[in-house]
Amino acid sequence: MHEKLRDVYDEVLQRNPGESEFHQAVHEVLDSLGPVVDKHPEYTDSAVIRRLCEPERQIIFRVPWVDDAGEVQINRGFRVEFNSALGPFKGGLRFHPSVYLGIVKFLGYEQIFKNALTGLPIGGGKGGSDFDPKGRSEGEVMRFCQSFMTELYRHIGEYTDVPAGDIGVGEREVGYLFGQYKRITNRYESGVLTGKGISWGGSLVRTEATGYGTVFFVEKMLEHRDDSFDGKRVVVSGSGNVAIYAIEKVHELGGVVVACSDSSGFVTDQEGIDLDLLKEVKEVQRGRIEEYAEQRGSAEFSDNGSVWEVACDIAIPAATQNEIDEDLAVRLVKNGCTIVAEGANMPATPEAVQVFADAEVAYAPGKAANAGGVATSALEMQQNASRDSWDFGSTEERLSRIMSGIHDRCLETADAYGAPGSYSTGANIAGFIKVSDAMLALGVI
Repeated sequence: MHEKLRDVYDEVLQRNPGESEFHQAVHEVLDSLGPVVDKHPEYTDSAVIRRLCEPERQIIFRVPWVDDAGEVQINRGFRVEFNSALGPFKGGLRFHPSVYLGIVKFLGYEQIFKNALTGLPIGGGKGGSDFDPKGRSEGEVMRFCQSFMTELYRHIGEYTDVPAGDIGVGEREVGYLFGQYKRITNRYESGVLTGKGISWGGSLVRTEATGYGTVFFVEKMLEHRDDSFDGKRVVVSGSGNVAIYAIEKVHELGGVVVACSDSSGFVTDQEGIDLDLLKEVKEVQRGRIEEYAEQRGSAEFSDNGSVWEVACDIAIPAATQNEIDEDLAVRLVKNGCTIVAEGANMPATPEAVQVFADAEVAYAPGKAANAGGVATSALEMQQNASRDSWDFGSTEERLSRIMSGIHDRCLETADAYGAPGSYSTGANIAGFIKVSDAMLALGVI
């Protein structure tokens, strides 16, 4: 790391003890910025980099609610409004037992650069709760969401902070959250949340956007190599929203997804994942991936090992942070993987990323490859602001153009700063310069 940035990183460690995911995200960005600091000393002279590592606002609150047995439950809610230099804070809400302040800050920090890369006027933020919706009834999920929004509503708005969904927060949860916001404020403010249902202000393609966008990015990576998806064997981790629609788009473009997973294990299906059956199991039945294998004769389920032990040409980690460690990265390389594109946020450890770099595997970080979700959220905001609704085809085309632009911007920036072919360096620097220039223009705020 550049000597001028080491002090910044040390300060982050000191001011944010115990937040390992946040430390990792900051280190990954700062480690790329040496050439920028040498070329543009104004970024350090004005303390822009230090300011970027400190959220504008951190909100932590109690979420009390009553379960079906009449017992009072207490969860903790978070909203980290990290940076609004480019527009209102924008980023999802995650409901999962692993959520704590460090996770939310890491996600919010990543969101700053991801949102900047889209070229759309949105800042970066993130939120969530340690509430686990799995196994909860519809009534329990509704009551939790209503309590959560009863506090959150005072901090958000279409010109202030616009949350969306993430792990554990889909259209159902967004509906309950929006309903409570409308009830409290007496305003039908569609632009305050994204990921809404189509019949009440949502956007076509938003459900598919993160998965589709990641695959569009991989398509551009392949084109850059004069290649295509035809015949490529792909492994996608996860089986939630991002994974399902990444699988769908890979199949549309001629690839074959041979494995996917959930927290209980993974399935291998050499004939290719049956998407209709997977959607039935995960979206309708809300079941486990093992149930897919039970209903699909060509599939095998395993609760030992990792989905990343399955041989593939292309890997799309779409589950959670740090799911690919150094050993699994080595296994992927040995099994012939040549492209890794992150559908999740920071799913590869720094050691894994180094393995990919050493093996000349094309690696696309989440802030670039999975930006399609937030990009389409911004398109939803545009439709809400104009009281309009776009058809599926035109919205998907806009998403494809945005992902193509991010791909090209990453490569062009990497070339300009002495790291040709490095999507990671290009993404970090391009996102950083865009938001930092806005911060300089706005003064010390």
